Amino acid sequence: MTDGDALPRPLLDTFGSEIAETRALSGGDLSEVRFVRLEDGREMVVKTGPLVHVEARMLSAMALLHAPVPQVVHVEHRLLCLEHLPEVAPTSGTWRDFGTALAQMHGWDGGTYGWNEDYAFGSVPIPNAATDDWPSFWAERRLLSDPAALPADLRPRVERLAARAADLLPGAPKASLLHGDLWGGNIHFTDGRAVMIDPASYYGHSEVDLAMLTLFGNPDTAFWRGYGKPEPGWEERRPVYQLWPAMVHLRLFGGGYHAMIAGLLDEIGI
Repeated sequence: MTDGDALPRPLLDTFGSEIAETRALSGGDLSEVRFVRLEDGREMVVKTGPLVHVEARMLSAMALLHAPVPQVVHVEHRLLCLEHLPEVAPTSGTWRDFGTALAQMHGWDGGTYGWNEDYAFGSVPIPNAATDDWPSFWAERRLLSDPAALPADLRPRVERLAARAADLLPGAPKASLLHGDLWGGNIHFTDGRAVMIDPASYYGHSEVDLAMLTLFGNPDTAFWRGYGKPEPGWEERRPVYQLWPAMVHLRLFGGGYHAMIAGLLDEIGI
């Protein structure tokens, strides 16, 4: 997407204005992301990619639960326009409030694990078809979603873990709406609040989001004051949930994540 075609002509006609400025934004590993300012002063973030229409539906589902997400301005095939929210430095207060908001989103019970359509991280498919119980979902839709893509030395260990999922994970936790990819880079701090961007949502155990949030670092301690104390035993379950994003990173970004996966399996005792 070049400066001249950041928005297609029919969409410019819909907005009734020409482009005054456009520039690339960070975060475009899996889709192209640009800032666009129109001549009438409106500013937006424009994402292009094959699944942005699914992302728009995820953001809308989160917004229905009053979760902090950017407003969807417009969506059509391969193009998503979001409100532009200038970035500011986080504070303890915004971290605490974000924890409270995430707990509120996690507090609603969707009733069924999964999502009504599949998704993908780039070339890595994310199957979301429902299962009757949570350990089956995590084993079949995540750990064993594509075992042939795993290195030969890791595959049997992951398969053994999947076979033990019912012993390691709760059978029927609340089916919370998840962000699904909640690392620090997908928390955007803006004026007085934090919003979640780039979701890969589905319904599942709330600890999945917490595990991702602590995979590459730790949130400010104020986050936990807002969110509250996780369920007993979450420290033991955390590496089981962290294994899936580590496997995704291995497939997307290469062998540097092999040691992370092996270390998580060691921690689990597999």
